[in-house]
Amino acid sequence: MRRWFANLSTGRKVALSLLLLLGIMIVVGIAAPKQPQNTEYKPQNEFKLDPWIHIKIGSVDLSINKAVFYLVVACALTTWAMVYIARRMQQRPNNVQTAVEALYNLAYNNMARGNMDPGMAAKWFPFIGALFFFILFSNVVGYLPLPTNTEHSVHIIGAKVPTLALYAATANISVTLILTLVVWFSYHIEGIRSKGFVPYLKSWIPAGVSGPATGPLFVIETISHFVRIISLSVRLFANMLAGHLLILFMGGGMVVLLGAAWIGPLTAIVAVAFFLFEVGIVAGLQAFIFATLTSIYLGGATAEAH
Repeated sequence: MRRWFANLSTGRKVALSLLLLLGIMIVVGIAAPKQPQNTEYKPQNEFKLDPWIHIKIGSVDLSINKAVFYLVVACALTTWAMVYIARRMQQRPNNVQTAVEALYNLAYNNMARGNMDPGMAAKWFPFIGALFFFILFSNVVGYLPLPTNTEHSVHIIGAKVPTLALYAATANISVTLILTLVVWFSYHIEGIRSKGFVPYLKSWIPAGVSGPATGPLFVIETISHFVRIISLSVRLFANMLAGHLLILFMGGGMVVLLGAAWIGPLTAIVAVAFFLFEVGIVAGLQAFIFATLTSIYLGGATAEAH
């Protein structure tokens, strides 16, 4: 059978796979007839932040919730990975060290050194590298099913255990906004420190522009700096949130909402494809974009020309 299947052309393999999928869908449809639509199920509830430990100081709510847990996990993994690798560097690197060195070169040469002068790159590389690895770990951990769904629980040996859930701290706008504000204030402070307050503001106007045109251009440039807060924070947040919602929706949400078990085999395949795409490309790409834009903003703030 295996040899027979291997000898088939690619087109016939695809057609046979589609027929097999259709047959499974028909069997599931017969075995599990269509149910009424479930309007009570809301996939977005996976992103609700119910407090686990209530901590309130006056009007300030500092409760420990799911987002805090994922932030702690991402911080711990980033710290552990860097310390672990730093203590085990060898003259003949193993596979892990080779991979880390490749990521190091990516962070230093492509992100920091590629967008700043050598002095700025040496000064800000620790921040750029930590930011890149923190967002990378946070994104990847967000696609690992962990028992963090306190809304639904199961009983294991008499203990009430939360069910598995997907969640990422970077899918929370508060987290990405704080990261963005740190970057935003950092590059403005660095620009003012490097040039002085008034010269820094003057550097927003492109060289060679003078006269009445400087006013509108300065206003446009000012708006663009504030827009960076929205674009940098929302890009990371929206990509992570959309990816998680697509996986949750295709991984069973559509079946529950429509009450149609027969589409389960198809949506399961789509969910796996989305999962692999998000983990393999989106998680790393978003960390790379955020860290690279941070380097560009820092380099641009201290550059001599506009």
